Amino acid sequence: MEIIKRVMVLGGSGVGKTWLTLQLAKRFRLPGHHIDQLSWQPGFIHRTAEELDEMTRAVHAGDEWVLEGGHYETAHERARRAQLLVWVDPVSATQLTRVVWRSLRYHGKVRPGMGEGCVEWFGARTKEAAHYALTSREFHRERAREVIASAPPTLPVVHLRSSLQTYQFLWNCRCHPAESGFTMKPRLVQAYTRSIARAVIAMAMPAALLGIGVDFGMETQTVY
Repeated sequence: MEIIKRVMVLGGSGVGKTWLTLQLAKRFRLPGHHIDQLSWQPGFIHRTAEELDEMTRAVHAGDEWVLEGGHYETAHERARRAQLLVWVDPVSATQLTRVVWRSLRYHGKVRPGMGEGCVEWFGARTKEAAHYALTSREFHRERAREVIASAPPTLPVVHLRSSLQTYQFLWNCRCHPAESGFTMKPRLVQAYTRSIARAVIAMAMPAALLGIGVDFGMETQTVY
């Protein structure tokens, strides 16, 4: 079974790409990289597209990496180098909740995955971030579909539509005992449907759900 050492993570703003990347990097001893961290210089000064081309290519030229984010100019090259592509794609309500919670949680700090010196402020900037997340949602979804459609046919793709699917995916990943990287259980299709238990939890623990962004009432398929 192939040991996965190069993972590409796609998705819109606030969907949970950074959290997933940090989990994969920590659990499986892989270097994690974030497009936002590469893109932004102190004071939210954005690097040029040419600089990002060079920086992302330097990352995906390596033998081991988890790289999350857009910069679609080099995404097709990244897909050709990756051993696994993960598309984080929750419903818009979950995405919006995560953007607001992220801003509140890291108020006055630099949040994980963001460039040095780019401080998170809860307030007007939160409103801007939420507006961007919702208005750019379909743009990022369309770009993800394009990258997947043009990726090598042998590249495994995992499409995560809920928090439960994300945890299930991580559960199915197995750390290699002798080296960095991981393997996945050979599952072709997993179907997740509405359950009464999830609905009860959603009504009983709204505060907890706000923190982790659990969503429910969906029918999706995750293809490994």
